[in-house]
Amino acid sequence: MYISRSSEDLVRIMISMFKVVLVTGPRQVGKMTLLKHVLGEEYSYVTLDDINDLEVAKTDAKLFFMNHPGKLVIDEVQNAPELLMEIKRLVDAKDDLGTIVLTGSQSFSLMANVSESLAGRVGILELNGLSLREIVGEDFHLPFIPDNIYMNSMRKKTEPSDLWQIIHRGSMPELHRNTDLDWQLFYASYVKTYIERDVRMIININDLSVFSRFITALAARTGQILNYNSIANEIGVKSATVKSWISILEASGIIVTIQAFSNNHLSRVIKTPRIYFMDTGLVSYLLRWLTPETLMNGAMSGPILETYAVSEIIKSFNNAGVSRVPIYFYRDKDMKEID
Repeated sequence: MYISRSSEDLVRIMISMFKVVLVTGPRQVGKMTLLKHVLGEEYSYVTLDDINDLEVAKTDAKLFFMNHPGKLVIDEVQNAPELLMEIKRLVDAKDDLGTIVLTGSQSFSLMANVSESLAGRVGILELNGLSLREIVGEDFHLPFIPDNIYMNSMRKKTEPSDLWQIIHRGSMPELHRNTDLDWQLFYASYVKTYIERDVRMIININDLSVFSRFITALAARTGQILNYNSIANEIGVKSATVKSWISILEASGIIVTIQAFSNNHLSRVIKTPRIYFMDTGLVSYLLRWLTPETLMNGAMSGPILETYAVSEIIKSFNNAGVSRVPIYFYRDKDMKEID
């Protein structure tokens, strides 16, 4: 069962505007599913998780595109950055728009290569997990800006009775397409794949258990102001290492950091960011809140609910094509704050 995504029209718009389109986002958020639904049989599809296609892509980019002529979607393009210069050559040779579509789940390294090779040629769409609007099938796509236009808009106001079930289940499309899918097994596999595969491709980690403890320690701090030294002391690494790992998780779409609001008139506002996970199901799994009931009644219910609200606001902007989300938090040195 396909779940309609708010970004469908945005994909179509980008295909008509740019020579290359890149869809980024964490693993399992439905990038290829979205593209296959929108683009259909007009495009061919290849994944660089396939070892044979990957070998050709890395060693002979020209041969790769000879093997895959016409309109093409390339999944997990970060595995073969060698393709990007050949893509530049191909799209510069003609005026056609939207002939090559890329996806990637490791935007930390991917974006640096794309910015260098395809500047001015690529439109970028950031895809998150399912929003509440998508889960309940609400056809409403305005980003959350609480002005008169938003508040007075004619929308279907959906109030799910099982909100904590949705928060606990998380935002991964597969968990909502297949409600019989075991929640614990899914997230166990997700964490294992991310730690043992993706993270090792980005940074050199000798002891994976340390990084695993780091993610769990970070999950316990979702909705809180970041304290790098506290995390470093808890897991036994340097503060600089914690900052580096946080930047990788943020670039990969696993977490977001929200900056403190400040201007020239607010000299007393603290500058340390807050941290939020983008998927409350992942947080629940990492912290072993195994049922919606224990999560709702547990000590983390407040930060989890705030995390969910923040992630929904961010999704409303990303799904409207806005990647630099204009949201902040306020808290001064006297601990006066606005959530």
